[in-house]
Amino acid sequence: METIKAYLERKHREIGLLNGCLSSPRHMPCPRSVDEVIRTKFQLTAALRAEHALQDWKATETSWSATASPTSGPFTFSYDYQRADLKVNGPSFYEREAGSSGETIYTASGMAAIAALLFAATRIVAGADVLVLPGSYGETLELIDRFVPDLRLVTLRPPLDDGFAPAGGLRILLLDSCVSATAFEAALRCDGSTLDLLIFDTTCFAGRSGRIRRVLRLARRSGIPVVMVRSHTKLDSLGAEYGRLGSAVFMRWSEEGAEHSLSERLAAETRDAVRLLGGAALPAHFPPFVGTTDYWVLTKRRVAAILRNGRQAARLFARELASLSAELHFTHGLYITLRSRRRLDEASARQAADAMSHDLGRAGFPIRHAGSFGFDFAATEWFHDATTDEYSVRVAVPDLPTELWNDLAAAIAGWWRAHE
Repeated sequence: METIKAYLERKHREIGLLNGCLSSPRHMPCPRSVDEVIRTKFQLTAALRAEHALQDWKATETSWSATASPTSGPFTFSYDYQRADLKVNGPSFYEREAGSSGETIYTASGMAAIAALLFAATRIVAGADVLVLPGSYGETLELIDRFVPDLRLVTLRPPLDDGFAPAGGLRILLLDSCVSATAFEAALRCDGSTLDLLIFDTTCFAGRSGRIRRVLRLARRSGIPVVMVRSHTKLDSLGAEYGRLGSAVFMRWSEEGAEHSLSERLAAETRDAVRLLGGAALPAHFPPFVGTTDYWVLTKRRVAAILRNGRQAARLFARELASLSAELHFTHGLYITLRSRRRLDEASARQAADAMSHDLGRAGFPIRHAGSFGFDFAATEWFHDATTDEYSVRVAVPDLPTELWNDLAAAIAGWWRAHE
């Protein structure tokens, strides 16, 4: 259990890390409230972005100045027109797996990364089946269904071993970090040696999550090439959404062989897809505070607090909202979903999320209607399960002191029971 005093001291360290990236750091006393924490962090990240624009004013889209040398904290960049050939040197957002190598291609968002990768895949593995777990990210499934017809979506059903059985055609497993814990664990128990490629969306896992290591080790044992795609807007910015940034990391287990060749070809085609689709990353969106020991320590403690609060919320909602809980055990543990007694569509689910946030916010709780997760406040939004085509309301668990979160979770349960 984390006390409010311990929480504020931890947040003071986060604020200090952000503040230290300014060319002239400000005097920042220890915050006195959650609201002050939230406000200060967002103000500091805004100041960092503004300072970046002022300092790198020569680093324009056309890269007209030979003396331009764009940087963002530990990251350095080189590029020509429209960043079509963007090269990035800097720390990894992941913990590197021993004995492996990888190439990282940065993009303007997580969806830009997976879109470029999927378009690239059609040049190499056209006609392949893309195996997906129930509950996979809806926009990724929509992207494949509507714009990548050369890849065929196949939703796996229990028992998953049947879907992994040897088959005649090429097969890609799209493993999403937003599926249920049951589905994710079942996938890791399957024999992956029959797969040709693993696309692993890590967005909902911290960059040094043990689950990422488990997936990579299983893939390595099976000799499967892996591409990790990610949105860095969520868990990699200390809860302050520094900027839109995505990446695709092409993991290689050896320096030769079919696995290495496929990875190299995919990376080359993905670079071209990023260039032609205009999806290159912006240097200004790379958080300047990543990569240090303090950053990793504070990120680990933030995510641990969110996961701890998530487990407590799941127990509370299972007890208080048994018939009104949609999914309480996502594998990432970052949010839960609540269902209504009546059938919701997108508009009514959004309205319910907004009303709950408004009412509980007026009561003094740190909760917002916001379409993301990993914040220092609870975030509510509509949620669509692409597998069942059902809508619910998502409650993203915040990094808050234990007692305050327990009170807020109880208030959420009370509001939902009364209104739904």
